[in-house]
Amino acid sequence: MSGKFYEELEVGQRFRHANGRTLTEMDNTLFSMLTMNPQPLHTNADFAAKTPFGQRIVNGLFTLGLVTGLTVADLTDGTIIANLGYDKVIHPNPAFHGDTIYAESEVLEKRASKSRPEAGIVRLKHWGKKPDGTVVVEFERTVLFLRREEEKRRR
Repeated sequence: MSGKFYEELEVGQRFRHANGRTLTEMDNTLFSMLTMNPQPLHTNADFAAKTPFGQRIVNGLFTLGLVTGLTVADLTDGTIIANLGYDKVIHPNPAFHGDTIYAESEVLEKRASKSRPEAGIVRLKHWGKKPDGTVVVEFERTVLFLRREEEKRRR
């Protein structure tokens, strides 16, 4: 497992996740259609060309999910029990087809779970950025992590 256990995370700790992902037209169209979102800003090049963006923008929920996924290898791969919530989601800049997105994370707070002794609750902040540093999504996520001792008991 490459994820972190509760004990391995410290408030203020930051991660620059190595893997990035280039957004494609197929990603945007497929995600929009799978989620029943016919917004022409995502799916109609003619419509989008007449907006201030001048082109289609990538569905913000896709970028949110992508950035969450880009953090998995470093943070939660095999060490997560559950995502408890997403908060303070903002999209300060649009993402377009062909943009490559990278993720960064920071541990904001942590505490032992009161109801589950095998777990701890960690609040993380994530950013999705283009290579030039432009932020396309920013959000907080609360995660229930396994404690290292619980993993030892499982073996």
